[in-house]
Amino acid sequence: MRCFAPRLRRAVLATTALSMIAIAPSVAAQDAGAPDETASTDMSDGDIIVTARRRDERLVDVPIAVTAISGDALEAAGAIDITDVQARAPNVTLENSRGTNSTLTAFIRGVGQQDPVPGFEAGVGIYLDDVYLNRPQAAVLDIYDVDRVEVLRGPQGTLYGRNTIGGAIKYVTRRLPADFSLKLRASYGSYDQADGILTVSAPVGDMLRVGGSVARLSRGGFGNNVNIPGVENYNKDIWAGRGTVEFGSPDDRFLVRLTGDYTRDKSDPRNGHRLLPSLLTGAPVLGDVYDTRAGLNSPKQDVKAYGFAMNVRAALSDELTLRSISSFRKDTSFTPIDFDALPTVDVDVPAVYRNEQISQEFQLLYESDRLSGLIGFYYLDAKAATAFDVILATTGPLLPAPATLPVSAGFGQLTAGDVRTETWSVFGDFSFDFNDWISLSAGGRFTRDTRESTIFKANRFGGASPQFGGNGANYGAPITDFRGKATFEKFTPRVSLSVKPNQDMMLYASYSKGFKGGGFDPRGSANITPNTDGVAGPPTYQEIYDFFLFEPETVDSYEIGIKGTTFDRALTYALTGFYADYKNVQIPGSVGVDANNDGVYEGFAGVTTNAAAASFKGVEAEVQARFARDFAGAGSNVTFGGTLGYIDAQYDSFNTIIAGSAVDVSDFRAIQNTPKWTAAGTLGVNIPGVGGMIGASTTLSYRSMTHQFETPSPFLDQKGYALLDASIVWTADGDRFSLGLHGRNLTDERYITSGYQFAAGNAITGQPTIFNGNIIPSLGREGVVTAFYGNPRQVFVTGTVKF
Repeated sequence: MRCFAPRLRRAVLATTALSMIAIAPSVAAQDAGAPDETASTDMSDGDIIVTARRRDERLVDVPIAVTAISGDALEAAGAIDITDVQARAPNVTLENSRGTNSTLTAFIRGVGQQDPVPGFEAGVGIYLDDVYLNRPQAAVLDIYDVDRVEVLRGPQGTLYGRNTIGGAIKYVTRRLPADFSLKLRASYGSYDQADGILTVSAPVGDMLRVGGSVARLSRGGFGNNVNIPGVENYNKDIWAGRGTVEFGSPDDRFLVRLTGDYTRDKSDPRNGHRLLPSLLTGAPVLGDVYDTRAGLNSPKQDVKAYGFAMNVRAALSDELTLRSISSFRKDTSFTPIDFDALPTVDVDVPAVYRNEQISQEFQLLYESDRLSGLIGFYYLDAKAATAFDVILATTGPLLPAPATLPVSAGFGQLTAGDVRTETWSVFGDFSFDFNDWISLSAGGRFTRDTRESTIFKANRFGGASPQFGGNGANYGAPITDFRGKATFEKFTPRVSLSVKPNQDMMLYASYSKGFKGGGFDPRGSANITPNTDGVAGPPTYQEIYDFFLFEPETVDSYEIGIKGTTFDRALTYALTGFYADYKNVQIPGSVGVDANNDGVYEGFAGVTTNAAAASFKGVEAEVQARFARDFAGAGSNVTFGGTLGYIDAQYDSFNTIIAGSAVDVSDFRAIQNTPKWTAAGTLGVNIPGVGGMIGASTTLSYRSMTHQFETPSPFLDQKGYALLDASIVWTADGDRFSLGLHGRNLTDERYITSGYQFAAGNAITGQPTIFNGNIIPSLGREGVVTAFYGNPRQVFVTGTVKF
């Protein structure tokens, strides 16, 4: 392979970068350890260098389905946060997770997790500068000071470990430049959007550089809480900052990079919009989908997150490089979740999430003429704790209040949990070139994952718990007081064979296995544990342990693809076909619980099982083309970028217990957050003018029917929709000055991204039962069918000055 693709020996950090098939104007995927000036800014400037396998390779030499979008391209398109990447990569879903601006729901090729409670593991790995984020809280990263955002599709268990069963998403911040740099960026637009970002860096001698960014990101609400004066809905109130210190040798054979980041999100709570009238008060549906009547506003919404990382690289020889990645992260999220979105105290859930993690990774990279690869070790020690009340209305048209409690007691449950995770793994991945056109890659990872969980649940009366500003107290004996520990071990291999007919084309076939950790249901209720030993009486510890435990899930993925570039790099393309066999699928669920058999549901319990198996098959296409170069003067061109994703995702089995027997209901279940079709196309033109360059682009993206849960909902499932965006950006003096006008969702489309539903229904089909024109609640009295919507039309201007 060397005569077609000579090995590039740049002294850089081997951080992961991905394919540059982006919709916006492309830049080469600059490695996090490389100086800024190594990045290519035009498709014809040279080969795109990526490190998807954690070593430097040309894009067309990498047998993986990947997409990357440069920070400059994201800025030019007016991207706001990491969820905007959703429209730029096929078969990808990235969304805010209902109640806050900061918690992320991520799915790739049908695999993911939308429940943020500790005990459930992510299906897509999120990385900030190569540091794995163990929890989804504070993972909606805003777009500032970013070099690129990368999407790696399919299981990545070999090089990226547990919980990358669907894929990985990486947010890579910029390296510090060699010279003094000052950048000011500001935005203002619809809904009083007002963002300001200051970035500064400076060298201190030949070996030391320091720099950082401060960001103020704010916006008024898309709607209002009509029940609480002064509280908006879908607003944004964030302060954030990042700092970096880099110390390295002038020849770049040794580098230490210290980074720190801090985010404080004090936005008002994001509350849902009721889709049905109230059952208790008859309150009608509000006219504006961004408005809410939610009555819960305690605790005050408040998200704090910060972390530190140290990345060290040392070239031991021309063939060997040692790398170390050390990190510490911590975040706390207080959030009031009003499920029924009404003033009534019913299914009100004040909650707090607390996460902390320490991780360490070592890599030893080897590169010779025909053999290249790495071996490594990874360790993670993480703590994740949560507490939440479920406060229910005690009177209503369906059931009376408990006879032993006053009507105003605010009856419900407290659930508190603590999950400790200790995981370590060893891994390796190597490629061998048999000749100039055939290469074999193989790797594997062994993971040992230990989970220790504490789950406490008790009936409450008197309203919210003291930690949420209430006077609630326990009522009766605890429902659950459980401690359990489990260890899971897995070997996840990967192998691929690639063929290069010429320098700029590659065909490949690959197999990989993904692994997502097991655990204990964090909402488990011991009192509903089934009797399995045939002995009358309360459930034993072993019965509770077995009832709460769910096993790891795995996926075997097969992929074939072709990628390349032609016409003097004016056309870049990739076409991928995949099939995945998804086993032991973890299905989190909740049911109402009558803990004392008085006919009243006091709360809800988790019932998580490995009840399903699924299969996915699909196709992904990506293309970027440049036409009419210099048609209107030097630097002018017309560009087109497009992505197309198709996935046929279905459950092959889905067992549920009905009348004491397991019934396969797979014909009535759907893969959530996975539209069959995703597509996007961007047409752009760049021409000289007004003393600089003017770039204009418009993007049309489409997503077909999307199911919010495994059980299809006639209320919340979103039909197919299209979004239209456009931007025009003027730059001058290189890129020292820029001024942009951006429009998002120009047709003002209303589309549901997530929601809540607690409705009694048919046990087999899952369809809700309708009585007198409304649902029959499965939890609470008001009825819960609330929806969260994507952003409405936004128009804003941006300006940038660099010194």
